[in-house]
Amino acid sequence: MSTAIENLASSEAARGDVVRSGRTRFRWGAIVPPAAWLVFAAVTIYWPQVQDWPHTEELALIALAVAILLAVCAVLNGHLGTIGARLQHWEPWFTFLAVLATVWEIATAKLAWLPAPFFMPPQAILEVYLDEGDKLLECIVHSALLLAKGVVIGASIGFVAGVALGWSPRASYWGHPILRVVGPLPATAWLPFAFFTFPSSGSASVFLIALATGIPVTVLTWSGVSSVNSAYYDIARTLGASRTFLVLRVAIPAAMPHVFVGLFMGLSASFAVLVVAEMMGVKAGLGWYMQWAQGWGAYANMYAALIVLALVCASLVALLFKVRDHLLAWQKGLLRW
Repeated sequence: MSTAIENLASSEAARGDVVRSGRTRFRWGAIVPPAAWLVFAAVTIYWPQVQDWPHTEELALIALAVAILLAVCAVLNGHLGTIGARLQHWEPWFTFLAVLATVWEIATAKLAWLPAPFFMPPQAILEVYLDEGDKLLECIVHSALLLAKGVVIGASIGFVAGVALGWSPRASYWGHPILRVVGPLPATAWLPFAFFTFPSSGSASVFLIALATGIPVTVLTWSGVSSVNSAYYDIARTLGASRTFLVLRVAIPAAMPHVFVGLFMGLSASFAVLVVAEMMGVKAGLGWYMQWAQGWGAYANMYAALIVLALVCASLVALLFKVRDHLLAWQKGLLRW
């Protein structure tokens, strides 16, 4: 009898543990981001402005919508799975952005500590997106196409050249001095040559972007192929591998981490070259738009284009990380960058 009672008590205790473990606990720290965005909305709509800035109500509504969305996510965090975990990871950043936007709003629109037109409030940036969204979208598309052409051409040529330099001693003999001379030069140093030699500013810009992308891809691919462990080749030759198999199935896969390092470096360099090239000769794109805005003193437009450019660059880098993780899934746990 006592044994049965003990078993029943233990089963009830275990059931209680399961219920308690399945119960979602509310984290009080999760209310900080929505509260910060709510404060930003209140400051925007209720604090008197130095001058009448348009779209103030729209900005407050956007901040309020963000606060409500973050509050809903905080309440449902335990039911959102991996999305909830990611939101929890970025909570400090959501709070920081709200505080930054509040300080920005107070220092410009409310107290005018930062004088216009050099420092514009968030409402002015929002006005650019609402009124000139079509023009900005057209510039984004033009810059994306120009960047894609240059990066694809430069990365392709750089990859082939790097494999040849790392595999062939003869190619390394002739290519190494050229890289030592051309490699240290920034791509922007070739601006006069490019715009004088090529028939159009667009083709000159593609050449400059390809050059900025191709040099680091070539160097890192060369380094990756030449540093492959010789034991890999010996094992493959023992199994009867041909020269083509050694290049395509041994050297290139082993060198892929180095290749992606070169791609990251080349992509970062290509952003700077893209902006400079568009400012110098191309009649469209984000670089051209920023130069046009700066020339007319439209600093809100310039800041809006800078924000868009930063988001586009960050998105492309994040996409490249995803591609790297997919292609190098077999090296999971070995990559630390």
